[in-house]
Amino acid sequence: MPDKLSVIIATYNPDASRLRQTLEGLQQQSLSLAQWELIVVDNNSTQPLTIDLSWHPQAVIVHEARQGLTYARLKGFATAKNELIVLVDDDNVIDADYLHHVLEIFEKRTALGAIGGKSLPIFETEPPQWLKAFYGSLALRDLGDEAKIQAWENSYPQYAPIGAGMGIRKAALASYIKKAEDGQSMIADRSGSSLASGGDNDIVLEVLKSGWQVGYFPQLLLQHIIPQGRMQAGYLAKLENSTNNSWIKLLQSHGICPWPSIPAYTLPLRKAKAWLSLKAALSKSNYIKWRGYCGTMDALAVYKKY
Repeated sequence: MPDKLSVIIATYNPDASRLRQTLEGLQQQSLSLAQWELIVVDNNSTQPLTIDLSWHPQAVIVHEARQGLTYARLKGFATAKNELIVLVDDDNVIDADYLHHVLEIFEKRTALGAIGGKSLPIFETEPPQWLKAFYGSLALRDLGDEAKIQAWENSYPQYAPIGAGMGIRKAALASYIKKAEDGQSMIADRSGSSLASGGDNDIVLEVLKSGWQVGYFPQLLLQHIIPQGRMQAGYLAKLENSTNNSWIKLLQSHGICPWPSIPAYTLPLRKAKAWLSLKAALSKSNYIKWRGYCGTMDALAVYKKY
């Protein structure tokens, strides 16, 4: 039977243990190896990527010199031979039936352009009690056991897929890829030590605006490995700040930001008031939330003379 799916792993200086778990999850897929190919995109790692993919007859490692997750994904899209694509991060362990379910969902629902499901944590160490408030920023989510399908409604859909484990119909990527090929401004995404994000959201919006539907399907289950370093207040504060800033810029770029711009000169006072109202000095959780607020305000600020 001919192959039907292309799995893309974009990676930069990956942790060997986590990447090994990701690949082991793929080796255990119930879908025959004859039905999917594996593309690993080495996004200019410090040392060239060396991993054993001999277990898969249709596996390839390709190199993308332009730094950033967006460029790595574009390289994967260009390399993919098949109509259906699944994005797997280098710290994801997908369920054994994941690829089978993706294929089944797309074959039954031809209007769907992108799909996703549950992303549950594997914590490498015991997480702090306050961490759950920031699951969304860590690409963790469980939206229940009922499938949800949404179309374009001039806003970002609640049940849109996240980048981890996203299944995409290649035809639905045409608008997103054309935007990149035409040299239009792309939403900044993870690059090196930067925690900027939004590339997967940009894909979702282009898919929706092209007339496709997106969906959440609970049978699409993956586990996201969360190391100790990502549970530290300093990291999460930077993550919340970058994520909120990127989110506003994404919505602005698509003309759907519900919040008005603010004059830049008001930033110090707004941040000072938020420091007090959020009681940022009293707990790590409050401080992280304050940093997220600052990221939002920075993105809304309009730098001009008044």
